[in-house]
Amino acid sequence: MDQQKQNLLIKVPAVTLGFWVIKILATTLGETGGDTLSMTLNLGYLMASVVFIAILVGFIWWQIAARAFHPFLYWATIIASTTAGTTMADFATRSLGIGYTGGSALLFVCVLGSLAIWYRSIGSISVQTVHEPKAELFYWVTITFSQTLGTALGDWAADTGGLGYAGAALVFGGGLLVTAGLFFWTRVSHIVLFWAAFILTRPLGAAVGDYLDKPIDHGGLAFSRPLASLVLAVAIIALILVLPQRAAKHAAGPQAS
Repeated sequence: MDQQKQNLLIKVPAVTLGFWVIKILATTLGETGGDTLSMTLNLGYLMASVVFIAILVGFIWWQIAARAFHPFLYWATIIASTTAGTTMADFATRSLGIGYTGGSALLFVCVLGSLAIWYRSIGSISVQTVHEPKAELFYWVTITFSQTLGTALGDWAADTGGLGYAGAALVFGGGLLVTAGLFFWTRVSHIVLFWAAFILTRPLGAAVGDYLDKPIDHGGLAFSRPLASLVLAVAIIALILVLPQRAAKHAAGPQAS
């Protein structure tokens, strides 16, 4: 396969500032959207998880079957993974009773395990090497685990950690700034920093989403979950249309970052 054909098969976006802005909004939408189905519409965590997992599987299949990068398809799959992650994490930590600490620890192991198996199988966990179905499947499994971890971690920081939703958002936002500093001013692997930032955006989105829609006596602003979800969805669509969207470039080798 020549270089041009390989580039066409890379169906994940280049990692730019716009990527991170949309990602944070998508994770916030995942929280409000997941809570809308499980709480506002009273489907419960299990049934909402079944619905979102079915949607996620459909989008992943569509994404893998696509022959080129399609921005709206990619971000729809991201949103599907983060809404599924919200309800799955809530089901595990609340309905199964393992708690935020246990859920966060279990999901962190799942993320590390997925990355380790991916690296052992492919030779790299760089997004620049995601140009074949096997790598794409690892990519989406890892993302789904990270989205689920982020929900549990955000809830743990806000509740068990006693930070509250606004405090948790500030902590995870600070973590992203530190990660950005490491990217620009150190020699830490950019691949490691990408996944660290990717994971950190999810608890940030979870904390912000909870801050928007939780009752005032629970530390939130009591905004309507469906309305907040709609506003976030419109903002994401607008940014996809306005900001440049291009596929990541093909890596020169398995260790390329």
